[in-house]
Parts: sequence; structure tokens; C-alpha cells
Amino acid sequence: MSDRIVTATAADGSFSIVAGITTELVRQTQFRHHLAPTASAALGRLVTGTALLGASLKGKERVSLQVAADGPLGGMAADVSLLAPDRLGARGYAKNPSADIPLNALGKFDVGGVVGAGRLHVTRSFEVGQPYGGIVPLVSGEIGDDIASYLANSEQIPSIVALGVLANPAGIKAAGGAIAQVMPGADERTIAVLEERARLMAPVTTQIDAGATAEDLARSLAGELELRFRSEFSVEFACRCTRDRVKLALMALGRDELDKMSRDKDHTEAICEFCKERYELSGSEIADLIAQLEARG
Repeated sequence: MSDRIVTATAADGSFSIVAGITTELVRQTQFRHHLAPTASAALGRLVTGTALLGASLKGKERVSLQVAADGPLGGMAADVSLLAPDRLGARGYAKNPSADIPLNALGKFDVGGVVGAGRLHVTRSFEVGQPYGGIVPLVSGEIGDDIASYLANSEQIPSIVALGVLANPAGIKAAGGAIAQVMPGADERTIAVLEERARLMAPVTTQIDAGATAEDLARSLAGELELRFRSEFSVEFACRCTRDRVKLALMALGRDELDKMSRDKDHTEAICEFCKERYELSGSEIADLIAQLEARG
């Protein structure tokens, strides 16, 4: 089944929901980075949450999430952009993809333990104007709680975030999530009702593993309240790296570093952090980059 994200609003206008299945997205992320089980759960949640936030994008806008923390994972990052009006492309990486720790007392992945204490940095980039960013301390390191904290404190949107990754020895079995956001002017009790519903409903991965669709996840969080579905997106792993962007990144290292590269090797290899694509540049290409830097003065 292809990954899908849907958006909906409550019929009474009190809240909105974005929900999605991201199993293939997380599976591709795990495969490209050879993620250990706990690292898969952590980065899978971050990529899923980022993809869900991408449902609000327009044009060339982009949302990036970065976790800087002191746990074994060493931090991680993810971003999402529109590939087409109804297609989202997301990607992510962890600094230490082999990070793995024992299950927690509930027999679940100890995502908070592998992430550790630190900060969540969210950046929204627009077609015109400067990017907008916000930083919040990690509440638990479990990612869902942390994204909810960011939305409440930096964007003043009370939110419920439910994210999950289910894995077995064969790999990623199910992944997905839902975000409910209280609309301006809604009754103060709305967030409490949503919190209670999120507490009572089955884990999102249990629902997905049983065959739930993105719409089913949204209805599960909404409970008895009627939903009006607004839009849907396909979502996939997609990286923006290109050979030209790699060259620009190398030029940013400066002439001295490029000189050293050209002396030490007859070619230079660069690997994209997000997708692990390898780019090999010849000595003449490095020399050309040096020449471009010299021309700029």
C-alpha cells in the first residue's frame, strides 16, 4: 500500500487533523541508513512527524526538524517539501544510525533513552522572505510530545501528536501518525477531549498493522465527532541532493581545504547525509572549483 497523508476538519470547526501512513517512507529511511532498531523507531517518528507537518506546505516551502541531544543517537534531522501539489517528499538521517538500547519497562522501543536530553529546532522556509525558526527543549525525547510542545509554545497551536513505528527482525512493519490541532476560538475543553481520545485509542501502529487507512487514523483520533476530509497527499522518500549542490558544498569549505583535497587524492568522494548517494569528483573538477573561488576574489 502506498503511503498517504490526509487532512480533515471537525464538522463543528473546533479542530483539524492530519493523519498518514508512512510505512514505506520509514522503511526506505531504515534501508538507506542501515538503522538499528531503536534508531529506526526514533528517526522514523521524526520523519513521520515532519511529513505530517508538510501537509500545510505551498509551492516551494519546506519544513525542517532537527534534534540536537546528548543520547546515543547523537542527534538527527528530517525535512519535507512538495514534489507536486499532491505529493510530499521527505527525508532524514541520524548521526549515529547504529545506536540501539534495550526496550523500556513497557517492552517498547526506548526512543526517549536513545535520543536523550536536548532541543528541537523547527525551521519553515518560504518561497519569499526569510525562514522562520523556533527552538524548544525536548519534553521527553519521544518525538511526538516534543513536536506538540513546539506547536504549543512556538506557534501557539494546542496540539495532540501521535506517532509510531512498529518493527520486527525483518524490518519496518508499520509506521504512521496523526496530529490534531485546536482551531482558533474553539472551546477550551477541546484539547482535553482530544487528549483523552488519544489516550484511549489503540496505538497508531497497531491500527496500521491491522489494516487502518489514513482516514481511519483520523477518525480514531476524532472519536464520535464528524470529520470533513479536505485534501490528500502521497508521500515518499525524496532527496534534493544533486552533483551541482555537492560542488557548492565543497566550495563552502574554502580554497585551502580544496587545495588539500587535490594534493592528497586524484579524486574526491562526497556522500549525501540524507540519502547516502555517493558523488565522485575528479581532480580536474576540484581544480575547477578552486578556479571559481579565485575568480570571486
